[in-house]
Amino acid sequence: MPIVFTVVLLDTIGFGIVIPILPFLSPELGASNTDIALIIASHAACAGIVGPFWGRLSDRIGRKPVLIICLIGGALAYFFLGIVQDLWMIFVARAFAGLMAGNFGVAQAMMADISSSDNRARGMGLIGAAFGLGLVLGPSLGGLLSGDAGNFMAPCFLAGSASLLATFAAAIFLKESKPLKLADQSEMYPSDEPGISTWSIVKETGNGLLILQYVLHTAGVSWSTYLFPIWVGSLLSWGPSEVGVVFGVVGGIMVFTQGLIIGPVVKMIGEIKLLRLGVMNFFFGLLMASLTSEPIFMVTAILIALTGATLCMPLLNTITSYRTPSKFRGQILGTTSSAAAWGRVVGPMLASAFLPLVGFNGAWFGCAVLISIYLCWALFTLGHRTHGNMNVRN
Repeated sequence: MPIVFTVVLLDTIGFGIVIPILPFLSPELGASNTDIALIIASHAACAGIVGPFWGRLSDRIGRKPVLIICLIGGALAYFFLGIVQDLWMIFVARAFAGLMAGNFGVAQAMMADISSSDNRARGMGLIGAAFGLGLVLGPSLGGLLSGDAGNFMAPCFLAGSASLLATFAAAIFLKESKPLKLADQSEMYPSDEPGISTWSIVKETGNGLLILQYVLHTAGVSWSTYLFPIWVGSLLSWGPSEVGVVFGVVGGIMVFTQGLIIGPVVKMIGEIKLLRLGVMNFFFGLLMASLTSEPIFMVTAILIALTGATLCMPLLNTITSYRTPSKFRGQILGTTSSAAAWGRVVGPMLASAFLPLVGFNGAWFGCAVLISIYLCWALFTLGHRTHGNMNVRN
């Protein structure tokens, strides 16, 4: 677990470094707000296309080699982003990064492989905590290195270096997790046909609506992370440094909640109740953002919303892993990563469409409406945990 945590942390630092600079780097090359949304969407769409592929490949050849391939590809994408001279090059860099973005789903599958049922939520929480800590260090470093002058090469090169460091850590210290589970034949699946389709597995396990929530969740998060820099940049004249600080605080909250809180709280109240509380927080934070234009309440609203959102993803992953036979875990968690990636396509595109029509407050309200669907599923459709096993029906 500590090695998986470290690899995800180093990779996420690289990912986090570019978060606060993309909305400011792109306009330097003539991008509009719509172009920024398309750049975000290009990364997510490519990740959505290849997510199931990386998951299936990790089921066949092991988690470790797939993780290393994706980390190397991500490093190359960051280095290329650091030398872009034209807008189209940003699209190419982000699209290639999306094609290589299978590492998070594979890391989740690896964590599920090595954790027991009782510690599954804690293991997924550690993945989330690593992601959160990366979002503390990454955006802060990105904002600091870019500075007021907008020096974007240094943060991009540092992002690439962080991914290379994660590659070396994985290659040297990480042990393969898949063979440990292959030896366990106690968990049988209704069909043992080779090459069984993802849709067949989803149908057999009844995970259709559960996977849809990944789309809604990341659509809401990416809507927020796209809109917030433009919102505070327009109304408060903030730049990459200030935005990086706010996202760094969000990352700190992720570390605290997912690394320290989520495991004990799940043991007290279960995954389902905690998930409901997280989605409620997410919804009410967005609703608050739609009603304010005061600086203190703007920042407070985004912190409330994203604090709730940070609780949700490890819980969704835990529920999914409980409902998936181990031999198909990489394939299904790759599919959920793909669904999450498509949410990152939908979110910025909807936000960029809403913004010129209804303004900032209306755009935040639109995001709240989207998350209200997610909240209704969590409150009224998702099942309950009984006798230590997930008995959830969608």
